[in-house]
Amino acid sequence: MTSQTLNQTNDQLTAPGNGISIRERMKRDLSHQWKSAKKHKVQYLFLAPYLIIFILFTVVPVVLSIGLGFTDFNVLEPPDFVGLQNYFRLFLDDKIFIKSLANTIMFAVVTGPIGYMIALLMAWLMNELPKSLRVIITVLLYAPSLTGGMTVIFKIFFSSDATGYLNAMLLKWGLINDPIKYLENPDYIVPIVIFVVLWGSLGTQFLSFIAGLQGVDRQYYDAGAIDGIRNRWQELWFITLPLIKPQLLFGAVISITGSFGIGSIITGLTGTISTDYSAHTLVLHLQDYGTTRFEMGYASAIATLLFLVMVGSNIVVHKLLEKVGE
Repeated sequence: MTSQTLNQTNDQLTAPGNGISIRERMKRDLSHQWKSAKKHKVQYLFLAPYLIIFILFTVVPVVLSIGLGFTDFNVLEPPDFVGLQNYFRLFLDDKIFIKSLANTIMFAVVTGPIGYMIALLMAWLMNELPKSLRVIITVLLYAPSLTGGMTVIFKIFFSSDATGYLNAMLLKWGLINDPIKYLENPDYIVPIVIFVVLWGSLGTQFLSFIAGLQGVDRQYYDAGAIDGIRNRWQELWFITLPLIKPQLLFGAVISITGSFGIGSIITGLTGTISTDYSAHTLVLHLQDYGTTRFEMGYASAIATLLFLVMVGSNIVVHKLLEKVGE
């Protein structure tokens, strides 16, 4: 087939239902977008600082990381393209990566949904309280996410010697004879990490839920009662949740990002490497290769996989939230 025939074929392609060629439709859409941009140039001008910062410090690093994942790069020398070698190494040779992946998924599945539901439930309950009491309790629940010393407090509480609060109480009551090494025993490390993560989960998503619930007009509930809404659970499912879908989606994104990005809490409790890698996650594995071993190509491959898992999880959660109220 000649190039002239190909061009004729492309020109004959038409958009469904309107009879114009795809090329003409693209030109029309680009022209319309350009005119819209010129019309709203002041708004785009105000957005420009944020967009520039977002592109430079978010989009560009992500794109560079994806590219570096196909290279052998030690920071000091130019990157050497190795194709899929880093990814083959991850899944075929790196047993710690497999364990980190399993731990990350486990933490995400346990702390993500549970933390999300706790934040939503607490926000719903707080919304029913008098304003003065609601403000006080909201501050108390949100405080753990604001205090950077939360991990330090729990490290002292679960300390492995007799001075740790939990060991001291159990020794005083005669329930144990010797201090338990909570943060060194793999049987205790994972449950403790989950507990601390859930404790600090009442953060930004909790505030977003509270803000969404406060914005629901009470008239919707009166109309729902006329239409046959019989109890508070039906109000929640058919009225409240559909009206706060933007806050639900925002909270879901925060929850997923936090649950897949667990790292600093584990480091604060157990040190850089937990016993037998029992609480090792992809973030810690990434930090190990990126900031300690300076294998930036390998670390970028780990970051790319983590990024894809988080994007996929966000898409799934978004689809599920679309069904709320149906």
